[in-house]
Amino acid sequence: MSSHIGCEENRKTPILEERVCPQCGEEVEVFTRDGRLIDDFPCECGYVFRAEEPLEPPQARKKD
Repeated sequence: MSSHIGCEENRKTPILEERVCPQCGEEVEVFTRDGRLIDDFPCECGYVFRAEEPLEPPQARKKD
């Protein structure tokens, strides 16, 4: 039996974080996966934290 059961599932689970709005300084709750925003998250002042592209899995990267 593998000791890595659930590791992949834990990596896929979104994490709630707080980010400071660069426009007004208020804290905004955002969800991240692998350190990247999974969706657009608006601040009350109108600033929008934009979703970020997911990282490519290592096996999908091309070698030069």
